[in-house]
Amino acid sequence: MKKLASVCVSFFVIVLFLSGPSTVRSEEKVIKLKYSNFFPPSHKNSILSEQWGKEIEKRTDGRVKVTYFPGNTLTPPTQTYDSVVKGIADVGQSLMGYAPGRFPLTEVLALPLGYSTGIQATNLTNEFYKKFKPKEFDDSQVMYFHGHGPGLFHTKKVISSIDDIKGLRIKANAENAAIVTAVGGAPVSLPITETYDGLQKGLIEGVLLPIEPIKGWKFFEMIKTTIENYAMSYTAPIFVVMNKDKWNSLPKDVQEIITQVNQEWIAKQGKQWTELDAESREFCIQKGIKMAKASPEQEAQTTEKMKPILVEYVNSMKTKGLPGDEALQFCVDYIKNHP
Repeated sequence: MKKLASVCVSFFVIVLFLSGPSTVRSEEKVIKLKYSNFFPPSHKNSILSEQWGKEIEKRTDGRVKVTYFPGNTLTPPTQTYDSVVKGIADVGQSLMGYAPGRFPLTEVLALPLGYSTGIQATNLTNEFYKKFKPKEFDDSQVMYFHGHGPGLFHTKKVISSIDDIKGLRIKANAENAAIVTAVGGAPVSLPITETYDGLQKGLIEGVLLPIEPIKGWKFFEMIKTTIENYAMSYTAPIFVVMNKDKWNSLPKDVQEIITQVNQEWIAKQGKQWTELDAESREFCIQKGIKMAKASPEQEAQTTEKMKPILVEYVNSMKTKGLPGDEALQFCVDYIKNHP
């Protein structure tokens, strides 16, 4: 009996040795991540974000499972960052502008810096974070950032230059309303979901947005002119962050995989924003929208009109004890050296 028992134990040990790795892997607890995003499911940015999760699942051999919640189905866009900090969502993506005052130093990225492409805006946003590591993000683990292409003026009537914005009611967000005021327009705070009706009913006479949503949100049905004056162009920086405790609980190799995917998605996201703008611009031209290109002289005049906005940012940061002057100079230099 003892001999038989010894043989059985030896057999069990051999089987366990041969099947061990796969058995352990099959019984290993899957890491589940809930990802909240404000983009609607059909938007290309939403699709790209969902692919981020699938790529992580693939590279971790299924050890990580990302459940994706687009279109504000898990958290409202204005509460996404706090929801990630509290653990309601493990990963969240939203506009920094939806949390006014929460990211003071990073507000520099939404100023009229003269952006030319989504690639430029996305790269600058990530380089800015690497350079300054603003403490305003310390309660989360940053994945990456991105920013849309140049925000411009689009109007219901045919106009010739940015000077014609004077007196017009323009839809703008709180963080860029000063741009409208600087050129003599009247900023109107209106959610993008209500902007179509606002244009249709005459509540607003134009919008301050990148060209991509002119197609995507069907504003082209009422817009007649786009003013291509890049001296006032801005971006709306977007964060992708993870709950800090969740990040710290991940195995080191999983953290390394996610970090690598993040770096790749910065390039993918910047490229996609630029492509979306190009597609929308061509679409708008086909729909008969006038592209009013500013002359160098007009852009120089607009640059002067934007300067008080930049000065106000620097002064505001001084009162908060933040290096607003350094932040602004870094961004200006980056755009100059990476046109």
